Amino acid sequence: MVIKDKEFGEVIVRKNALSRGVKFSVSTSGRLMMSVPKYTSDFLAKRFLNSNRDVIRKKLPLKNPNEQRARDYQKKIMMKKAKEYLPYRLEYFAKLYGYTYDKCRLSHANTRWGSCSSNKTISLNIGLMKLPPKLSDYVILHELAHLNHMDHSKSFWAEVHKHDPNYKYHEKVLKKYSPGL
Repeated sequence: MVIKDKEFGEVIVRKNALSRGVKFSVSTSGRLMMSVPKYTSDFLAKRFLNSNRDVIRKKLPLKNPNEQRARDYQKKIMMKKAKEYLPYRLEYFAKLYGYTYDKCRLSHANTRWGSCSSNKTISLNIGLMKLPPKLSDYVILHELAHLNHMDHSKSFWAEVHKHDPNYKYHEKVLKKYSPGL
C-alpha cells in the first residue's frame, strides 16, 4: 500500500505477518517506509504516520518528494535504454567468447553493478548506462566469467584477463562510480 502524504510524499506501507509493531525506515529511493503488522488497517497506518511525524523528521534522512519523482522518471528512462542495450551487449560478448547463460535480468540495486547466479542468470544494473562503455563492458565480461567460476579465484581472474587485459584498471576506475541513481 502507498499513502500519499503532503509532507513526506509517497509513503510505502508494508504489511508483515511477523511484525509486532510499527517500524519506520527509508527506502533506497529516499521514500519513507512503514512496516506494520499484517492485521493493521489502512486507517491505523495513517494514524501511526500522523502521530510520529516529529520522530520521523528528526531521525530519518528523507528526500524531498519532488526529488523522488525526478528520480523515478530518471530510472524509467534509464530502464528503457538499458532494455535496448544491455541484453544485446551481453549476448554479443557471450557469442564472441563462447558463453551460454539462461537469462538476463535487469535490476536497480544500489550496491552492485551485476551478479551471476548458479542457475546461469546474469543480472545487470541499469546504472551501467551511466558508465563509459569500456567499464560497462568490463562488468559484463566479469559476470560472464562467473558462469565458469562462481568465485573470485585466480582462475576466475585469469579468465577475465583473457577477455579484458586492462581489467585491473577498469576495476579501479569503476570504484569511483556508484550503481545507484
